Amino acid sequence: MSITKETIVDKIEIVGEYKKLNIREAIVIKENGTEIARNLHRRVIAPSGSNSSISASLATENSEIRDVANVVWTDTIKTNYNNFIVSSSNEIP
Repeated sequence: MSITKETIVDKIEIVGEYKKLNIREAIVIKENGTEIARNLHRRVIAPSGSNSSISASLATENSEIRDVANVVWTDTIKTNYNNFIVSSSNEIP
């Protein structure tokens, strides 16, 4: 009997003004090649930080996610999002 676990990125959505990436992953458990369980996990990746910190955080992602982020997260998007974060933190008393 062989049991395997595989994580598959099955959906990447680009959402909102700051092009956040909504990632959906399927965690698939198989026994002898037949799927016996599937769970979905969702997470969001935002273009925050400097170019080097964004590159570092994307280093752990698969190539498909990195490619999408590199296309949609232009310098303008990254700057606007960081400005939004800074201005939002200044509004908290």
